[in-house]
Amino acid sequence: MALGTLAGLTPWNSLLANTPIEAKAMQKAFVPVMLTPYKADMSVDYKGLKKLTDYYLESGARGLFANCLSSEMYDLSPEERLKVTKTVVKKVNGEFPVVATGSFGNTAQEKADFTKKIADTGVDAVIMITSHFAEKGESDAVVIKNLEEYLSLTGDIPLGTYECPTPYKRILSQKVLKFLLDSDRLVYHKDTSEDIDNIKEKLKTAKGTKMGFYNAHMGSAVASLRNGGAGLSPIAGNYYPEVIAWICDNAGDSGKKEQVDWLQDKVRDMERRITANYMLSSRYYLNKEGLGLEIVSRRAKNPLTADQQAVVDKCYAEVQGWKQKLSI
Repeated sequence: MALGTLAGLTPWNSLLANTPIEAKAMQKAFVPVMLTPYKADMSVDYKGLKKLTDYYLESGARGLFANCLSSEMYDLSPEERLKVTKTVVKKVNGEFPVVATGSFGNTAQEKADFTKKIADTGVDAVIMITSHFAEKGESDAVVIKNLEEYLSLTGDIPLGTYECPTPYKRILSQKVLKFLLDSDRLVYHKDTSEDIDNIKEKLKTAKGTKMGFYNAHMGSAVASLRNGGAGLSPIAGNYYPEVIAWICDNAGDSGKKEQVDWLQDKVRDMERRITANYMLSSRYYLNKEGLGLEIVSRRAKNPLTADQQAVVDKCYAEVQGWKQKLSI
């Protein structure tokens, strides 16, 4: 199985910041939830995907999350999910780790089979959607039972969890988290709880393990980093990735506390304004940085309106002020 080869190297270790090794714990990583660019005919634009991959890395990303909800994973065919992931892995070429969702299928065997295919693309961990392992309203006991079967079918592949909002948002409970940590295969968690108390509890439970904790919520971004989070993985990274990378780099710097706290307030407020019609507004914003993306999406239900464009234009200008103030 062609799983990523970075497990023992420094870049991958930076994604395992909760390990007990002090040097690792000093590093925080911005991990973008990647968009999937399309051509005008709605086919995947693999050339654009390579350019976007370079842009994330040039902006300060230290890892990439391919084939996620922002990638429109539910709107890609199984073959496209694999090709998108493989394209990113090949483009990164071992410089930084790549993770990708793989828990697709109606049965444990189907989920395991696709997980193995994603692992064969060369990713460093395969991500499990937490709501793929039980129906809404079913108990943790059901989740654990289904996970036990899945784990038994997927060998020793390193795994991660993602509290994806669809098919429904299932916040990882302490009971399920402990079960997965005890398997010694959980290396990554993307959190969408938007609850700093919940985040602190998870970080406490995972302390001393090899699980890296990545917060998707900009409102609690700095707090999660200062409480031991390994990094950030918000949709805001598809607008101003260099700003998110700066927060990761500086959240723990006591000499920059005032600047970091100021920026935390700014990004909290802006995310509420800028993310309307996210799949299209993010592309519109990135084109201001020269990406040249088609403003199309398989997932977007409505076109980007003139009013939405005006909001993005205003936000873009504001971000340039942040960058000037902080020398980003």
